[in-house]
Amino acid sequence: MSGEEGNIDDYTQDGTVDLKGNPVRRSKRGGWRACSFVVVYEVFERMAYHGISSNLVMYLTDKLHHGTVKSANNVTNWGGTIWVTPIFGAGVAEAYLGRYWTFIIASFFNLMGMIVLALSVSLSGLKPPPCNDINSQDCRKASTLQLGTFFVALYTLVVGTGGTKPNILTIAADQFDEFEPKEKAHKLSFFNWWMFNIFFATLLGNTVLVYIQEDVGWVLGYGLPALGLAIAIAIFLAGTPFYRHKKPAGSPFTRMAKVIVAAIRKMNVPLPTDPQELYELDLEYYTQKGKYRIGSTQNLRFFNKAAVKTGATNPWILCSVSQVEETTQMLAMIPILVATFVPSTMLAQINTLFVKQGTTLDRAIGSSFKIPPASLTGFVTLSMLVCVVLYDRCFVRITRRWTKNPRGITLLQRMGIGLVIHIIIMVIASFTERYRLSVAKDHGIVEKGQQVPLTIFIMLPQFVLMGTADAFLEVAKIEFFYDQAPESMKSLGTSYSMTTLGVGNFLSSFLLSTVSDITKRHGHKGWILNNLNVCHLDYYYAFFAILNVLNFVFFLVVAKFYVYKAEVSDSMEVLTEELKVMRLRASAQEATVAN
Repeated sequence: MSGEEGNIDDYTQDGTVDLKGNPVRRSKRGGWRACSFVVVYEVFERMAYHGISSNLVMYLTDKLHHGTVKSANNVTNWGGTIWVTPIFGAGVAEAYLGRYWTFIIASFFNLMGMIVLALSVSLSGLKPPPCNDINSQDCRKASTLQLGTFFVALYTLVVGTGGTKPNILTIAADQFDEFEPKEKAHKLSFFNWWMFNIFFATLLGNTVLVYIQEDVGWVLGYGLPALGLAIAIAIFLAGTPFYRHKKPAGSPFTRMAKVIVAAIRKMNVPLPTDPQELYELDLEYYTQKGKYRIGSTQNLRFFNKAAVKTGATNPWILCSVSQVEETTQMLAMIPILVATFVPSTMLAQINTLFVKQGTTLDRAIGSSFKIPPASLTGFVTLSMLVCVVLYDRCFVRITRRWTKNPRGITLLQRMGIGLVIHIIIMVIASFTERYRLSVAKDHGIVEKGQQVPLTIFIMLPQFVLMGTADAFLEVAKIEFFYDQAPESMKSLGTSYSMTTLGVGNFLSSFLLSTVSDITKRHGHKGWILNNLNVCHLDYYYAFFAILNVLNFVFFLVVAKFYVYKAEVSDSMEVLTEELKVMRLRASAQEATVAN
């Protein structure tokens, strides 16, 4: 024990420990008190990220004098990298350092990146002189030192985010013991509380920080997040005595590889008709370790061959049923993961082309105030907040009556609704852009690239609908990949929902460059140019609408064949009953022997 006095029932049953590896008391550590220290970091980190990403395309074009395509691709390449690296951070945490130490080390990379970023926009030698040329052709280009410092700062943030993002949520979720009914109930409401704080931080980043950057200065706009991040790290460290920790369970990639290799090596071995004949560890092993035993399912049956007993005990030849099921759960989610790549590509347009469109429109409110184009992304967050509340309070309660599902509808059905909204968004965006171009032509300002006499709020519907889509798709995606991942691979499962954003950003860069190149051939002007008034973004958005339709059809196919894993609560009830039966049989056998 940890040396603290108390009844054995007061100790957590889910295998959580303190930093020294000792079991911890439920009343002393974890719960809402511990989570309050954790969430502060997430709030400041989300605020900093969105403050940077929302307005990054503006800094690249206005301050570093990059063209539209180059700026947009730099934003999406950075965003893609920052969302892909969490899968590696999850692997390091699960295999070696644990979630806490991986997070601590990575958070200091985040802080270092923010400090260097603030310096790169503060010191005169690290930023090029201002230029007002609309095409950026006559502007003095940034030097190698200036570009190097700025992008080193951005990609230092990538390293930091790779370690913090997949672990911060799981650290918070680890503070609740799923073996204890009251704490398990708290864990369900914890996700709503967590998402609300993320939305709140995102809103601050998209509005307050963006306004400071545009109207006060980039020095303060990047300096404040750096200061906030330093405070947040200090608060997280202060909460260390209250945290519960999960021991590293070993590399999830190695465990999965063992199953795949073992199944392939035994591909000619027949499967037994009775799943009970497959290799599995004793129930006592799982209960003592605070782990879950997973029963054999028909999901991806080929991999069950890894658990067929052939006499060999090499872990690369023989794997337990639970290990097989963990692997199949992670593999079964991959088609769903692929189906989320295209909508993630749509999200990438918010901080790139949507923002650039906003610069061509009338942003004035009154005589003195101008809306920063990136601030429109705040309506995405506001819309999401409103929709999440309506979904939880109204939609779920109404649909629950017909479906008898506690969630109202399944997670995949919720994601499907979000995919349909994405189709609608791109259709609206295409028609809105066509109208903007027609007004520019009517006023004779196409070639001059002047401001179009239309209010920026004509773009509001596509931003609001993007928030609505997020309330269905993004929230369901996070919950789906966390919920469906096995208990020992929660960090990896959480990283799935981030990986899709990374791939979406890379896909956006690829499509933008490819379409821009193809449409310039044979003497054509091209769809995407620095002067948006001579572009054809309306065609580009129509292409996205078609892409979303095709992706939705693909999603319907893979969702039809997806099999949900058993609820943890149901698994625990089964495990408890089986353990009781096993102990009763053991007692009966002992009594028989004694007689």
